[in-house]
Amino acid sequence: MLISVSLFLIFSLVIQILVSIFHLHLPTLVLVSCLILGSKDFSGDRTEIREVFKYINTFVSCTIFIVGIIGNSTLLRIIYKNKCMRNGPNVLIASLALGDLFYILIALPINVYKLLAEDWPFGVQICKLVPFIQKASVGITVLSLCALSIDRYRAVASWSRIQGIGIPLWKAVEVTFIWAVAIILAIPEAIAFDLVKLDYREQTHRVCLLAPEQKSSFMSFYKDVKDWWLFGFYFCLPLACTGVFYSLMSCEMLSKSNGMRLALNDHMKRRREVAKTVFCLVVIFALCWLPLHLSRILKKTIYNQQDADRCELLSFLLVMDYFGINMASLNSCINPVALYFVSRKFKNCFQVRELRKRWCGGGRERGKNPEGTQKHFPSSSHKDCN
Repeated sequence: MLISVSLFLIFSLVIQILVSIFHLHLPTLVLVSCLILGSKDFSGDRTEIREVFKYINTFVSCTIFIVGIIGNSTLLRIIYKNKCMRNGPNVLIASLALGDLFYILIALPINVYKLLAEDWPFGVQICKLVPFIQKASVGITVLSLCALSIDRYRAVASWSRIQGIGIPLWKAVEVTFIWAVAIILAIPEAIAFDLVKLDYREQTHRVCLLAPEQKSSFMSFYKDVKDWWLFGFYFCLPLACTGVFYSLMSCEMLSKSNGMRLALNDHMKRRREVAKTVFCLVVIFALCWLPLHLSRILKKTIYNQQDADRCELLSFLLVMDYFGINMASLNSCINPVALYFVSRKFKNCFQVRELRKRWCGGGRERGKNPEGTQKHFPSSSHKDCN
C-alpha cells in the first residue's frame, strides 16, 4: 500500500511540476484538432469536454502508472524467481510485461502532459522518442500475442510431448526477433513526428505531432496510409492469428480426444489452461484498442473538412479519441491483473510471494515467523510455484 501511495504521489508530482513550469492552459489534442481540421474557435461544449477529460485522463493515467509498475514488475519477478515458470509461453508473457513497463515508465507521463498542455517544451528528440517507444511497445505486444497463439497450437498438435522446465534456445531467439521487428517497424514514427509551429489567437505554439509535410515520398505515403496500417497490423493481425490457430487447435483437440491416454489428462488440462489464458489476453487487447482505432478510422473515412457541421463531428471524435487513448493505455497495466484471475499458476505464485514477504519480513531469520516457529505455505501453491 505504501508503495502504491508513493508511486501515485511521484507521478502526480511529475505532472504538476511539468504543468507549473511550462504553464498549462489548453490540451494539445483539442488545439491540434481545431487548428489542423479548420476550427477557429471553441464552443462551450468542446470546452466542457476538454475540462472533464482533463481530470479523467490524469486520474486514469495515474492509476495505470501505479498498477502497471507494480503488476508488470511483480510478473517479471515471479517468472525470474520460480524455475517452474521459466518456459516458452511465460518468456513471451515476460516480453509483453517488459515492453509495457518501458512504455509506462517513459512514454506515459510525457503523453499525459502532451494531452494537457498547449506547448511542447521537451525538444525534438523527446518528441520523436515517445511515439517510437509507444509503437515499439505495441509491436512487441502484437507479435508476442501472435507467437503465443502459434505456440499454443503447436503444444496441442504435439500433445504427447512433455514440456520441460527452462527456456529453449529457439524461444530466446524468437523473443529477440520479436523485439527487433517491433523496433524496426517503429522507426517511421520517429521519422514522421516533429515539432510543428502553429499560430493560434496571436500566439505561436510548438506542438509535437505527425508533421503535415514529410521530407521523402515514402514518409508521405506512410502518413497517408498510417491509420489503415496501424489498424491492419497492430490490431487485426493478432485477432486474425488467434482466430486461425485457435480454430486449428480446436480441430486438433477434437480429432485426438478419443486417442489421448489417461496418463496425460493433467498434462492436457494445464495446456488448455494456458490456451485459455492466451485467448483472454487477446480479447483484452482487442477491447482496449478497439475504441482508438475506431475513432481514427472514422476520422479518416467520414470527416469532411468542407462540411459546415464538421465541428460537431469533431466534438464527437474528440470524446472518442480521449476515451480510446485511455483504453489503449489501460492495456499496458491490465495483463498482470488478468493473469492473476485467469491463470491458477500465476495466482498461486503471487500468493506464495505475498506470504513469504509477510512471514519473512517479520521474522528474525528467513523461513520463520515472528514467534520462531517454522512457517508452512499452502500445499497447492507450493506445488505450483517452487
